[in-house]
Amino acid sequence: MNILNQKLAIRLGFAGLIPFILLTAACWLVPSDLLNNFIRAQLAYGIAILSFLGGVHWGITIMARGEDVEETRKALIWGVIPTIIAWCSLFNLLIGFLVQVVGFIAAYKIDKKLYESYAVPSWFIDLRLQLTRVVVTAQIFTFIAANVRT
Repeated sequence: MNILNQKLAIRLGFAGLIPFILLTAACWLVPSDLLNNFIRAQLAYGIAILSFLGGVHWGITIMARGEDVEETRKALIWGVIPTIIAWCSLFNLLIGFLVQVVGFIAAYKIDKKLYESYAVPSWFIDLRLQLTRVVVTAQIFTFIAANVRT
């Protein structure tokens, strides 16, 4: 990837944090009668992003042309698990944030191992760590707001 595309990927990654940060802040600042809307929006955005993280594996695996059958199998199976975790976060609105926190942390840890086997550049793994830290923090603070303010 050329440096311009790398910079764009980094900028877009950080731009993707904006809804997490704004929704977390809103959960602390909006009137309590609007709080549930922002809690749901934060949970929904987490679902979308966690699902996206799984989909990345499908894209990388398909582009790799499946030369290593076992690695391809692992990547394709893992690729659907973040979506299942995200879906499970819907069963209980408040506990859903904790489910997502576990999902985002697990996604990073497994992604790191799989990305190394894909020969993904180290800057991307570093970016994923930075983004994961912010997302997990946002989800935890939204969880706290949801439990304190409701």
